[in-house]
Amino acid sequence: MTRLPLTYNPTRRQAIATATAGLAFAGGCSRAGERVLRCADAQPLGYPTVEAVIYMMGLLEERSGQRLRTKVYSGAQLGEEKDTLEITIFGGLDLNRVNIAPLNSIARQTLVASLPFMFRSTEHMRAAMDGAPGEAILKALEPHGLIGLCFYDSGARSFYTTSRAINTPDDLKNLKIRVQNSDLYVSMVEALGGDATPMPYSEVYQALLQGVVDGAENNWPSFESSRHFEAAKYYSLTRHVMAPEVLVMSAKRWRKLSTEDQELIRVCAKDSVPYMRDLWDARAARSREIVLASGVEVNEPDILPFQEKVRPVWEKYLNTPELKELADSIQAVEVAG
Repeated sequence: MTRLPLTYNPTRRQAIATATAGLAFAGGCSRAGERVLRCADAQPLGYPTVEAVIYMMGLLEERSGQRLRTKVYSGAQLGEEKDTLEITIFGGLDLNRVNIAPLNSIARQTLVASLPFMFRSTEHMRAAMDGAPGEAILKALEPHGLIGLCFYDSGARSFYTTSRAINTPDDLKNLKIRVQNSDLYVSMVEALGGDATPMPYSEVYQALLQGVVDGAENNWPSFESSRHFEAAKYYSLTRHVMAPEVLVMSAKRWRKLSTEDQELIRVCAKDSVPYMRDLWDARAARSREIVLASGVEVNEPDILPFQEKVRPVWEKYLNTPELKELADSIQAVEVAG
Protein backbone atom coordinates (compact mmCIF):
# COMPACT_ATOMS: atom_id res chain seq x y z
CA MET A 1 0.00 0.00 0.00
CA THR A 2 1.33 3.43 -0.92
CA ARG A 3 0.83 6.25 1.53
CA LEU A 4 0.77 9.90 0.70
CA PRO A 5 4.26 11.49 0.93
CA LEU A 6 3.81 13.72 3.95
CA THR A 7 6.13 15.53 6.33
CA TYR A 8 5.87 14.10 9.82
CA ASN A 9 3.55 16.15 11.98
CA PRO A 10 2.61 14.54 15.34
CA THR A 11 -0.44 16.75 15.87
CA ARG A 12 -1.74 16.07 12.38
CA ARG A 13 -1.03 12.35 12.69
CA GLN A 14 -2.91 12.24 15.99
CA ALA A 15 -5.86 14.05 14.42
CA ILE A 16 -5.98 11.57 11.56
CA ALA A 17 -5.73 8.63 13.97
CA THR A 18 -8.54 10.06 16.12
CA ALA A 19 -10.75 10.69 13.09
CA THR A 20 -10.06 7.21 11.74
CA ALA A 21 -10.86 5.55 15.07
CA GLY A 22 -14.03 7.62 15.51
CA LEU A 23 -15.32 6.83 12.05
CA ALA A 24 -14.52 3.15 12.44
CA PHE A 25 -16.40 3.09 15.76
CA ALA A 26 -19.37 4.90 14.23
CA GLY A 27 -19.39 2.44 11.35
CA GLY A 28 -19.85 -0.41 13.82
CA CYS A 29 -22.94 1.15 15.41
CA SER A 30 -25.42 0.26 12.66
CA ARG A 31 -28.30 -2.17 13.13
CA ALA A 32 -27.76 -5.87 12.41
CA GLY A 33 -27.49 -6.54 8.68
CA GLU A 34 -26.85 -2.89 7.86
CA ARG A 35 -23.60 -1.31 6.74
CA VAL A 36 -23.06 2.44 7.03
CA LEU A 37 -20.87 3.92 4.26
CA ARG A 38 -19.28 7.30 4.98
CA CYS A 39 -18.02 9.75 2.37
CA ALA A 40 -16.04 13.01 2.58
CA ASP A 41 -16.18 16.00 0.25
CA ALA A 42 -14.30 19.26 0.78
CA GLN A 43 -16.95 21.34 -1.00
CA PRO A 44 -20.03 22.75 0.81
CA LEU A 45 -23.62 21.55 0.52
CA GLY A 46 -25.15 22.73 -2.73
CA TYR A 47 -21.93 22.35 -4.73
CA PRO A 48 -22.41 19.99 -7.74
CA THR A 49 -19.95 17.35 -6.49
CA VAL A 50 -21.58 17.19 -3.07
CA GLU A 51 -25.06 16.99 -4.54
CA ALA A 52 -23.90 14.24 -6.91
CA VAL A 53 -22.44 12.23 -4.03
CA ILE A 54 -25.69 12.63 -2.06
CA TYR A 55 -27.62 11.51 -5.16
CA MET A 56 -25.32 8.49 -5.59
CA MET A 57 -25.75 7.57 -1.92
CA GLY A 58 -29.52 7.85 -2.28
CA LEU A 59 -29.45 5.43 -5.21
CA LEU A 60 -27.35 3.05 -3.14
CA GLU A 61 -29.74 3.12 -0.18
CA GLU A 62 -32.79 2.65 -2.43
CA ARG A 63 -31.33 -0.16 -4.52
CA SER A 64 -30.01 -2.03 -1.48
CA GLY A 65 -33.37 -1.81 0.28
CA GLN A 66 -31.83 0.48 2.92
CA ARG A 67 -29.34 -2.26 3.83
CA LEU A 68 -26.46 -0.01 2.77
CA ARG A 69 -26.90 3.22 4.73
CA THR A 70 -24.86 6.34 4.01
CA LYS A 71 -23.47 9.51 5.55
CA VAL A 72 -21.83 12.41 3.67
CA TYR A 73 -19.40 14.76 5.45
CA SER A 74 -19.30 17.88 3.26
CA GLY A 75 -17.56 21.22 3.72
CA ALA A 76 -14.20 19.70 4.73
CA GLN A 77 -15.62 18.58 8.08
CA LEU A 78 -12.96 15.87 8.25
CA GLY A 79 -10.08 18.02 7.02
CA GLU A 80 -8.37 18.93 3.77
CA GLU A 81 -8.34 16.50 0.88
CA LYS A 82 -4.80 15.28 1.62
CA ASP A 83 -5.96 14.35 5.13
CA THR A 84 -9.19 12.62 4.11
CA LEU A 85 -7.34 10.73 1.38
CA GLU A 86 -5.00 9.27 3.97
CA ILE A 87 -7.94 8.39 6.22
CA THR A 88 -9.57 6.67 3.23
CA ILE A 89 -6.44 4.68 2.40
CA PHE A 90 -6.17 3.60 6.05
CA GLY A 91 -9.80 2.41 5.91
CA GLY A 92 -11.27 5.00 8.26
CA LEU A 93 -13.51 6.37 5.51
CA ASP A 94 -15.41 4.38 2.92
CA LEU A 95 -15.63 6.91 0.09
CA ASN A 96 -14.08 10.25 -0.82
CA ARG A 97 -14.63 12.77 -3.57
CA VAL A 98 -11.36 14.55 -4.36
CA ASN A 99 -9.73 16.69 -7.01
CA ILE A 100 -7.37 14.70 -9.20
CA ALA A 101 -4.34 16.82 -8.19
CA PRO A 102 -3.80 15.19 -4.75
CA LEU A 103 -3.79 11.82 -6.52
CA ASN A 104 -0.86 12.83 -8.76
CA SER A 105 1.68 11.76 -6.14
CA ILE A 106 -0.13 8.46 -5.55
CA ALA A 107 -0.66 7.18 -9.10
CA ARG A 108 1.27 8.88 -11.90
CA GLN A 109 -1.42 7.95 -14.44
CA THR A 110 -3.57 10.69 -12.93
CA LEU A 111 -1.00 13.25 -14.11
CA VAL A 112 -1.97 12.58 -17.71
CA ALA A 113 -5.50 13.93 -17.22
CA SER A 114 -4.01 16.98 -15.47
CA LEU A 115 -1.73 18.05 -18.30
CA PRO A 116 -2.45 21.40 -19.99
CA PHE A 117 -4.47 21.13 -23.19
CA MET A 118 -4.83 17.37 -22.86
CA PHE A 119 -8.51 17.72 -23.73
CA ARG A 120 -9.84 19.50 -26.80
CA SER A 121 -13.22 20.30 -25.24
CA THR A 122 -15.50 19.42 -22.36
CA GLU A 123 -17.14 16.83 -24.60
CA HIS A 124 -13.74 15.27 -25.36
CA MET A 125 -12.85 15.12 -21.67
CA ARG A 126 -16.14 13.46 -20.80
CA ALA A 127 -15.84 10.91 -23.60
CA ALA A 128 -12.26 10.06 -22.63
CA MET A 129 -12.99 9.73 -18.92
CA ASP A 130 -16.11 7.64 -19.60
CA GLY A 131 -14.12 5.37 -21.91
CA ALA A 132 -11.06 3.13 -21.81
CA PRO A 133 -8.54 5.89 -20.86
CA GLY A 134 -10.62 6.86 -17.84
CA GLU A 135 -11.01 3.25 -16.76
CA ALA A 136 -7.22 2.80 -17.00
CA ILE A 137 -6.67 5.78 -14.69
CA LEU A 138 -9.23 4.52 -12.17
CA LYS A 139 -7.68 1.04 -12.25
CA ALA A 140 -4.23 2.52 -11.56
CA LEU A 141 -5.41 3.65 -8.11
CA GLU A 142 -6.12 0.11 -6.87
CA PRO A 143 -2.53 -0.90 -5.97
CA HIS A 144 -2.37 2.23 -3.79
CA GLY A 145 -5.28 1.43 -1.50
CA LEU A 146 -8.05 3.15 -3.48
CA ILE A 147 -10.82 1.91 -5.76
CA GLY A 148 -11.61 4.45 -8.47
CA LEU A 149 -15.36 4.61 -9.10
CA CYS A 150 -16.05 7.51 -11.48
CA PHE A 151 -15.09 10.98 -12.66
CA TYR A 152 -16.99 14.20 -12.04
CA ASP A 153 -16.50 17.51 -13.86
CA SER A 154 -14.28 20.26 -12.51
CA GLY A 155 -14.72 22.69 -15.38
CA ALA A 156 -12.19 24.35 -17.63
CA ARG A 157 -9.55 26.46 -15.89
CA SER A 158 -8.62 29.85 -17.38
CA PHE A 159 -6.46 32.79 -16.32
CA TYR A 160 -7.85 35.84 -14.53
CA THR A 161 -5.72 38.90 -13.86
CA THR A 162 -5.83 42.32 -12.27
CA SER A 163 -3.90 44.47 -14.77
CA ARG A 164 -4.41 43.19 -18.31
CA ALA A 165 -6.05 40.53 -20.42
CA ILE A 166 -4.02 37.49 -21.46
CA ASN A 167 -4.15 37.26 -25.25
CA THR A 168 -0.74 35.60 -25.82
CA PRO A 169 1.80 33.85 -23.57
CA ASP A 170 3.85 37.07 -23.65
CA ASP A 171 1.09 38.76 -21.66
CA LEU A 172 1.92 36.48 -18.72
CA LYS A 173 5.53 37.67 -18.58
CA ASN A 174 6.48 39.11 -15.16
CA LEU A 175 3.02 38.36 -13.74
CA LYS A 176 2.78 36.47 -10.45
CA ILE A 177 0.12 33.83 -11.00
CA ARG A 178 -1.27 31.88 -8.08
CA VAL A 179 -1.32 28.12 -8.65
CA GLN A 180 -2.20 25.05 -6.59
CA ASN A 181 0.60 23.44 -4.63
CA SER A 182 1.46 21.22 -7.59
CA ASP A 183 4.73 20.77 -9.45
CA LEU A 184 2.79 20.28 -12.65
CA TYR A 185 0.94 23.61 -12.33
CA VAL A 186 4.18 25.40 -11.47
CA SER A 187 5.83 23.90 -14.56
CA MET A 188 2.89 24.94 -16.74
CA VAL A 189 2.82 28.59 -15.68
CA GLU A 190 6.61 28.90 -15.90
CA ALA A 191 6.56 27.38 -19.40
CA LEU A 192 4.04 30.04 -20.40
CA GLY A 193 6.33 32.79 -19.08
CA GLY A 194 4.56 33.62 -15.82
CA ASP A 195 5.89 33.61 -12.27
CA ALA A 196 4.13 30.66 -10.63
CA THR A 197 3.19 31.37 -7.00
CA PRO A 198 1.79 28.39 -5.03
CA MET A 199 -0.73 29.58 -2.46
CA PRO A 200 -3.68 28.16 -0.49
CA TYR A 201 -6.99 28.88 -2.18
CA SER A 202 -8.32 30.66 0.90
CA GLU A 203 -5.59 33.32 0.65
CA VAL A 204 -6.06 34.26 -3.02
CA TYR A 205 -8.75 36.93 -2.63
CA GLN A 206 -6.67 39.12 -0.31
CA ALA A 207 -3.53 38.42 -2.34
CA LEU A 208 -5.27 39.76 -5.46
CA LEU A 209 -6.54 42.85 -3.65
CA GLN A 210 -3.15 43.61 -2.09
CA GLY A 211 -1.11 42.94 -5.24
CA VAL A 212 0.72 39.97 -3.73
CA VAL A 213 -0.24 38.13 -6.92
CA ASP A 214 -1.29 39.53 -10.27
CA GLY A 215 -3.69 36.77 -11.12
CA ALA A 216 -4.76 33.16 -10.75
CA GLU A 217 -6.54 30.50 -12.79
CA ASN A 218 -9.73 28.58 -12.22
CA ASN A 219 -13.16 27.70 -13.62
CA TRP A 220 -16.27 29.88 -13.87
CA PRO A 221 -17.96 28.69 -10.62
CA SER A 222 -14.77 29.07 -8.57
CA PHE A 223 -13.98 32.49 -10.07
CA GLU A 224 -17.49 33.63 -9.15
CA SER A 225 -18.16 31.94 -5.80
CA SER A 226 -14.76 33.00 -4.39
CA ARG A 227 -15.54 36.61 -5.36
CA HIS A 228 -12.16 36.75 -7.09
CA PHE A 229 -13.89 38.57 -9.96
CA GLU A 230 -14.19 41.59 -7.69
CA ALA A 231 -10.39 41.93 -7.66
CA ALA A 232 -9.44 40.50 -11.05
CA LYS A 233 -11.34 42.28 -13.83
CA TYR A 234 -9.87 40.31 -16.76
CA TYR A 235 -10.85 36.72 -17.48
CA SER A 236 -9.05 35.13 -20.42
CA LEU A 237 -10.62 31.88 -21.61
CA THR A 238 -7.52 29.80 -22.27
CA ARG A 239 -9.27 26.66 -20.91
CA HIS A 240 -5.80 25.24 -20.37
CA VAL A 241 -6.73 22.47 -17.91
CA MET A 242 -9.89 20.35 -17.68
CA ALA A 243 -8.70 17.88 -15.04
CA PRO A 244 -11.68 16.04 -13.52
CA GLU A 245 -12.69 15.23 -9.96
CA VAL A 246 -12.59 11.60 -8.79
CA LEU A 247 -14.84 9.54 -6.53
CA VAL A 248 -12.78 6.85 -4.78
CA MET A 249 -13.41 4.14 -2.20
CA SER A 250 -11.06 2.66 0.36
CA ALA A 251 -9.72 -0.68 -0.90
CA LYS A 252 -9.73 -1.92 2.71
CA ARG A 253 -13.44 -1.19 3.03
CA TRP A 254 -14.13 -2.46 -0.49
CA ARG A 255 -12.72 -5.90 0.30
CA LYS A 256 -15.18 -6.27 3.19
CA LEU A 257 -18.12 -6.08 0.78
CA SER A 258 -19.74 -8.88 -1.19
CA THR A 259 -19.20 -9.00 -4.95
CA GLU A 260 -22.84 -8.00 -5.40
CA ASP A 261 -22.46 -4.92 -3.20
CA GLN A 262 -19.23 -3.94 -4.95
CA GLU A 263 -21.03 -4.04 -8.30
CA LEU A 264 -23.97 -2.08 -6.88
CA ILE A 265 -21.63 0.68 -5.68
CA ARG A 266 -19.92 0.86 -9.08
CA VAL A 267 -23.25 1.12 -10.90
CA CYS A 268 -24.65 3.78 -8.57
CA ALA A 269 -21.45 5.83 -8.92
CA LYS A 270 -21.61 5.67 -12.71
CA ASP A 271 -25.32 6.55 -12.65
CA SER A 272 -24.58 9.70 -10.65
CA VAL A 273 -22.26 11.12 -13.34
CA PRO A 274 -24.95 12.47 -15.76
CA TYR A 275 -26.74 14.03 -12.79
CA MET A 276 -23.55 15.76 -11.67
CA ARG A 277 -22.83 17.06 -15.17
CA ASP A 278 -26.28 18.60 -15.48
CA LEU A 279 -25.75 20.36 -12.14
CA TRP A 280 -22.27 21.50 -13.18
CA ASP A 281 -23.41 22.91 -16.53
CA ALA A 282 -26.21 24.86 -14.86
CA ARG A 283 -23.88 26.17 -12.14
CA ALA A 284 -21.22 27.22 -14.68
CA ALA A 285 -23.80 29.07 -16.79
CA ARG A 286 -25.14 30.91 -13.74
CA SER A 287 -21.64 31.88 -12.59
CA ARG A 288 -20.80 33.15 -16.07
CA GLU A 289 -23.86 35.42 -16.03
CA ILE A 290 -22.93 36.84 -12.63
CA VAL A 291 -19.35 37.55 -13.68
CA LEU A 292 -20.36 39.19 -16.97
CA ALA A 293 -22.94 41.35 -15.20
CA SER A 294 -20.21 42.63 -12.87
CA GLY A 295 -18.31 44.21 -15.77
CA VAL A 296 -15.41 41.77 -15.97
CA GLU A 297 -13.74 41.85 -19.39
CA VAL A 298 -13.79 38.38 -20.95
CA ASN A 299 -11.66 37.44 -23.97
CA GLU A 300 -10.94 34.25 -25.93
CA PRO A 301 -7.29 34.11 -27.03
CA ASP A 302 -5.90 31.90 -29.78
CA ILE A 303 -4.75 28.86 -27.79
CA LEU A 304 -2.24 27.54 -30.34
CA PRO A 305 0.68 29.66 -29.01
CA PHE A 306 -0.15 28.47 -25.49
CA GLN A 307 -0.20 24.85 -26.61
CA GLU A 308 3.22 25.25 -28.24
CA LYS A 309 4.70 26.76 -25.08
CA VAL A 310 3.65 23.85 -22.84
CA ARG A 311 5.13 21.09 -25.01
CA PRO A 312 8.11 20.80 -22.60
CA VAL A 313 5.65 20.14 -19.77
CA TRP A 314 4.27 17.15 -21.67
CA GLU A 315 7.79 15.88 -22.30
CA LYS A 316 8.67 16.26 -18.61
CA TYR A 317 5.68 14.35 -17.25
CA LEU A 318 5.06 11.81 -20.02
CA ASN A 319 8.37 10.18 -19.17
CA THR A 320 7.47 6.49 -19.54
CA PRO A 321 6.08 4.47 -22.47
CA GLU A 322 3.01 3.66 -20.37
CA LEU A 323 2.18 7.33 -19.72
CA LYS A 324 2.78 8.26 -23.36
CA GLU A 325 0.47 5.46 -24.46
CA LEU A 326 -2.22 6.67 -22.06
CA ALA A 327 -1.91 10.23 -23.39
CA ASP A 328 -2.14 8.94 -26.97
CA SER A 329 -5.26 6.95 -26.11
CA ILE A 330 -6.91 10.11 -24.74
CA GLN A 331 -5.94 12.12 -27.81
CA ALA A 332 -7.37 9.38 -30.06
CA VAL A 333 -10.84 9.56 -28.48
CA GLU A 334 -13.38 10.96 -30.89
CA VAL A 335 -16.49 12.83 -29.79
CA ALA A 336 -19.78 11.67 -31.26
CA GLY A 337 -21.74 14.23 -33.24
